[in-house]
Amino acid sequence: MADDKADHHSHTDEVLSSSPGVHFEPILQLPPVETKTLEEDEEEFFKMRARLYRFDSSMDPPEWKERGTGDVKIMRHKQKTLMRLLMRRDKTYKICANHYISPYMELKQHATSDRAWVWSVPADFADESTKPELLAIRFANVENAQKFKEKFIEAQSLVRYAESGDSGGEDDEDEKDHSAEEKAEKEESEVKKESEVKEATAENEDAEADSVAEKLAGLEVKDQGAGDGDKTEGATEESSAKQE
Repeated sequence: MADDKADHHSHTDEVLSSSPGVHFEPILQLPPVETKTLEEDEEEFFKMRARLYRFDSSMDPPEWKERGTGDVKIMRHKQKTLMRLLMRRDKTYKICANHYISPYMELKQHATSDRAWVWSVPADFADESTKPELLAIRFANVENAQKFKEKFIEAQSLVRYAESGDSGGEDDEDEKDHSAEEKAEKEESEVKKESEVKEATAENEDAEADSVAEKLAGLEVKDQGAGDGDKTEGATEESSAKQE
């Protein structure tokens, strides 16, 4: 009986070993699904492994709760000057921190650790709903914690510079408009002044012409008077000669 079973297993092994590779086609063909991480329009600015905590004020007393361990990343948008802090948990890749970095955030050293930072977030999107959070992050050593702080502050500087640059652009446009208005006013004033000078010159020329005409008229009167005197003297001489 045992020999029969051994022969059966041996025969089965021989059949399987001599058979070509067995392949079964799936009943349903499912097309590949493209999974988006919402990071396609961003580039990695900083990345480092850390552990994240959130301050739960609903507890009595309030306490820090661990939110996840994984890679914390600072993402920079490719077209817009936006900096985003993003952190996913290990293995599950579930988001545990997701918020934009603003120049008004302040990293503070944790009271009990020199390799941990605390900061307040007005709008965090980790739970698919916007809400304010008080977060703390701890690194493996002080060097890593310092690198994170430097990159965080650098990201804030880039955002601040972009905001000031936008406002500066508006100021430049206003200044250009103001300069154009001043230029137009200056040109109008110069044209008006030139017109006044021309009018004054014309008036002076007319006055000079009138003065010359008056002088000429005076000379003619004098000449006529002198001619009449000569005629009178001639008549007198002629009368005296007749009397003689």
